[in-house]
Amino acid sequence: MLSIAIQAGGGSRRTGSDKALLPLAGKPLIQHVLMHIDGLGDDILITTNRPQNYTFLGVRLVSDPVPGLGTLNGLHTALNAAHGAHVLVLACDMPFVSRPLLEHMINLAPQADVIVPHQSGEFEPLHAIYKVQTCLPAIEAALAAGEKRLISFFPKVDVLSVKGSDLARLDPRGLSFYNINTLEDLEQAERILSESEMGGQAFRCRGGS
Repeated sequence: MLSIAIQAGGGSRRTGSDKALLPLAGKPLIQHVLMHIDGLGDDILITTNRPQNYTFLGVRLVSDPVPGLGTLNGLHTALNAAHGAHVLVLACDMPFVSRPLLEHMINLAPQADVIVPHQSGEFEPLHAIYKVQTCLPAIEAALAAGEKRLISFFPKVDVLSVKGSDLARLDPRGLSFYNINTLEDLEQAERILSESEMGGQAFRCRGGS
């Protein structure tokens, strides 16, 4: 069984509001993520310390027992609340996640404790799949040691990276990890969506009705 947890941490100093609820093409950012994962998981949850803002989504909402302890603690909350043996964790501000990439990662899930994209020399831990049985105790040990980085527990578990030609094939536009941190990023995302829609219309015109 696969759970999917969308991390919606709350307010953003750089956007001035709850980032997950910023409108993109008339819909909150988080709804774009939900659209991309529709039908992929058996158990969907949103981790947020402002659950009252997300009730309209009709999705299970989970809050940190002690808010404000950072993203590693938020990952612990997600895995601890999940019903599935594996948890696909996604950030709320990545509206262009690639469905083929997600499906590929899900197929790889039985092979390692963590399935995580790796690009430009960096892991993408908020676009990864975690095996609860092994990752949860490793995260708890990291938190007990005072660690805060999301990948601080990776040396203690089996990590399988998705990178190189696989990433290029499954996410040819390279937009899966485009995240919204500023209002300028949001404006750029609007342009990306607009260009995608225009391209789709052109394709339909060339291909006929």
